[in-house]
Amino acid sequence: MSRLFGTDGVRGEANSQLLPELAYRLGRAATLYFGKRSEGKPKILIGRDTRISGQMLETSLMAGICSAGGKAISAGIIPTPAIAYLAKKIGAAAGIVISASHNPFYDNGIKFFGGDGYKLPDAVEDEIEKIVREIETDDKFARPTGAKIGEIEYRHDLLQDYIDFVFETTQENFTGLKIVLDCANGAAYEAMPAVLKKLGAEVHLLSVEPNGININDDCGSTHIENLRLEVLKQKADIGIAHDGDADRCLCIDEHGELIDGDHILIMCAKLMMDADNLPNNTVVTTVMANIGFRQAIESLGGRYEVTAVGDRYVLENMLKNGYKIGGEQSGHIIFTDYSTTGDGLITALQVLTAMKKSNKTAHELNKMMTTFPQVLINVRVQDKDKAQNSETIKRAIAEGEEELGSTGRILVRASGTEPLVRVMAEGPNKAQLDRICNKIAAEIAKV
Repeated sequence: MSRLFGTDGVRGEANSQLLPELAYRLGRAATLYFGKRSEGKPKILIGRDTRISGQMLETSLMAGICSAGGKAISAGIIPTPAIAYLAKKIGAAAGIVISASHNPFYDNGIKFFGGDGYKLPDAVEDEIEKIVREIETDDKFARPTGAKIGEIEYRHDLLQDYIDFVFETTQENFTGLKIVLDCANGAAYEAMPAVLKKLGAEVHLLSVEPNGININDDCGSTHIENLRLEVLKQKADIGIAHDGDADRCLCIDEHGELIDGDHILIMCAKLMMDADNLPNNTVVTTVMANIGFRQAIESLGGRYEVTAVGDRYVLENMLKNGYKIGGEQSGHIIFTDYSTTGDGLITALQVLTAMKKSNKTAHELNKMMTTFPQVLINVRVQDKDKAQNSETIKRAIAEGEEELGSTGRILVRASGTEPLVRVMAEGPNKAQLDRICNKIAAEIAKV
């Protein structure tokens, strides 16, 4: 039996793979697990993004929580990092987010935070999964009755608490900055415009009219072209794009050029180095970081540590070694001075703060790093393990590596959230990278 939890919670197509019955069992199991440490009714905070299936799954989760004698607190539509912050603030036993992040609207997911605001360790997820399986086969767990039955509380005021918190993470005022903001028709559509306007910026909005099915639809951080065009049209100072649950941030500079997570890490690390607030001058990144990132951080007098892909691995390294900034090329950046997880809103404010403090434009900061050509092809597969372990595919990779030599690299890895194998090649010649990647992708498709 495959593991229920992936690298970022439980995901699947809503009402096909991710069923309301499973959401009920997850809510019940989480309450039974976290309730062991709580006096009275354990509080479980729930937030969701704008997907049409969110209400269905939230209702099922809350029923499961109540069936186990918990108190379900619904914060409504709210960014993922807000649940991490608020769970700790209100003294919840745990937080639950209903979101599939950057995935299409028909997918959804359920992921957990502990009462400390951190994502759950694998061991805790395994314990919750064990309870889920027992509920599914033979639910012998106690069912409270009478006044001990759980209850539901709706707390839409919590969004304002989060907005106020994000506002306090910068001491700068952004009056005079013209910003185009793309909220992906997702969870940031209320919070981020409010934060930027409160800080004095002139804000032009894109994709802030969610209807349940337009989240990430040709918008947001996974579809950046519309933002680029609007930045150029408005002659804006910068464009900011979030993904569906707003734990990521990518930007567009005033020349229309992408500022990805690697570039954001460089400009924010420089800001922190100037303030003597970057322990050991070290940034944590992943194997996906561009070669140009490594060169740029070293040229600033800094260093980097590399982890596997996934924010949990980045954070694990940061907490172990006392580092303060880390993240991924995708724009998932963690600032431990402010948050226990990646927060796209805080990331955007740190980029704007770097512009203000340095008195430089977004383009000038962007040019602190030169991006080497990088080609990424996603191949949809039925069996990710088989695709990765095939000798035929290994030979194709070896041939590509031999051709690139020391001037580039190839990385083939399975997605942790989708049925995909990702083929990435990096080096000075894009045409060569295209050819190598396509050859490897074709072999994967055959297998």
